[in-house]
Amino acid sequence: QVRLVESGGGLVQAGGSLRLSCAASGRTFSSLVMGWFRQAPGKEREFVAVISRAGLNKNYADSVKGRFTISRDNAKNTVYLQMNSLKADDTAVYYCAAGGSFSPSDFGSWGQGTQVNVSS
Repeated sequence: QVRLVESGGGLVQAGGSLRLSCAASGRTFSSLVMGWFRQAPGKEREFVAVISRAGLNKNYADSVKGRFTISRDNAKNTVYLQMNSLKADDTAVYYCAAGGSFSPSDFGSWGQGTQVNVSS
């Protein structure tokens, strides 16, 4: 089982930036596909971004393309989500997840989440 701990959330004005971090432990980090998901109040959890084991392949939700960047540092067992040009619609709890493939249904380990609030 892998343990995931997110950090970096907070309150930011629209147009601002935040960088989320997710530290992993318990399994070989480089063997894991890592992803970010989010859940806004009253909505279902949705996919945000995913990165392959070596960091060479990435996918993004259409709503964040060009604004968010996912990256990872396998030496530090950490995955990041750089969020730029934030909008009020980006307000949500952001979750880090670990899985075996790019399929959202294949993510079996989740962090506790970090709150991001974007004021308009």
